[in-house]
Amino acid sequence: MRHIALPLIAILAASALVWVTVVVVWGFQTYLAILRRLIGILAIIAATGFVALIIFGVSQTGDDRTLDQAVANASKPIAPGWTDKLPSLSGPSQSLSDYKGKVIVLNLWASWCPPCRDEAPLLQRTQLKIAKLGATVIGVTWNDSVPDAKEFARKTGMTYPQLRDVTGSFAKAYGTKGLPETFIINRQGRVVALNRGEITAEFLAKNLDPLLTQVKK
Repeated sequence: MRHIALPLIAILAASALVWVTVVVVWGFQTYLAILRRLIGILAIIAATGFVALIIFGVSQTGDDRTLDQAVANASKPIAPGWTDKLPSLSGPSQSLSDYKGKVIVLNLWASWCPPCRDEAPLLQRTQLKIAKLGATVIGVTWNDSVPDAKEFARKTGMTYPQLRDVTGSFAKAYGTKGLPETFIINRQGRVVALNRGEITAEFLAKNLDPLLTQVKK
């Protein structure tokens, strides 16, 4: 705060000096006219900014909560970006729809994300467990460089498919604002559960295991 406060004091002092100069040189009436005009301009700017904040807040709320609310209501919405082709970290581009008929554990991550690193062993163990049951983990790296993502995947021993959200539109469709985030998608391509934050074994046991039982039938 000190680095902010000291320059602010200097700016205020300089502004006061400018206004004193205006009063002395142009006269008091001119000063009042300028002041009234500035107040009008500032009022317009303030009103415009307030409206913009309202619009921004509504749009952000929509991005953040639409999917969450649908899942909470057990509406089972179609997975966002279901047919979007995403480049792979190593191989051809793929879409989630390429895995239709499988249960998908969709995990959004980045190499610079400490919780992503912490949850990686659990996700890899999950992949080894569910691969033979008609299911798969799919990672989507977001806001990350290819070399860093590849190195992260190598160090953590990831063997499941890894895709890249290059433009950020895929993460936006899921309302992603932070990492990691995980979404459980059933065999019909519908989101049945989500976790915004580091994944836990309890979450997987509750939301993934019942789907695996259905797969085996």
